[in-house]
Amino acid sequence: MTEPVTFDESTPRFAFPMLYAAQAQKEYFVNEALSRVDALMQCVVEGIASSEPATPQNGQNWIVANAASGAFQGQDGKIACRQQGQWLFAAPSPAMLVFDRTLGKQRRFDGEWVSAQEVELPGGGPIVDTEARAAIAALREAMVRAGILTGGQEIVS
Repeated sequence: MTEPVTFDESTPRFAFPMLYAAQAQKEYFVNEALSRVDALMQCVVEGIASSEPATPQNGQNWIVANAASGAFQGQDGKIACRQQGQWLFAAPSPAMLVFDRTLGKQRRFDGEWVSAQEVELPGGGPIVDTEARAAIAALREAMVRAGILTGGQEIVS
């Protein structure tokens, strides 16, 4: 006979609470798990905050800054998720991506939150290769559409 599968109290990546047999008040655990899924699936953050925003709305998320204070104290680098008038904090996992509304582009977690550096388009110079410049501009535009970079520059010939 095979051994039954046993589960931890929470999932390994985002600490979603797990149910266990004969558990009372399962709705609290299920609701917390659904709130975390709602906050973290295709995650969008409003920006980085060192303390609780003055008027947070349910469904909004922030990356907690280092040396945070107030409700965010001790949650540095985590994602603060406003759900049902309360704060849920989720520790990011390596390579996690979020879209930052303030920057207008993605951030990636690699031990800390990082975002792509802006790319300068070529401008001027003694030799102008319009085909190469068009290819560079097309690559940059593809990264803008993907949310990796912000838009904006024109090629100067």
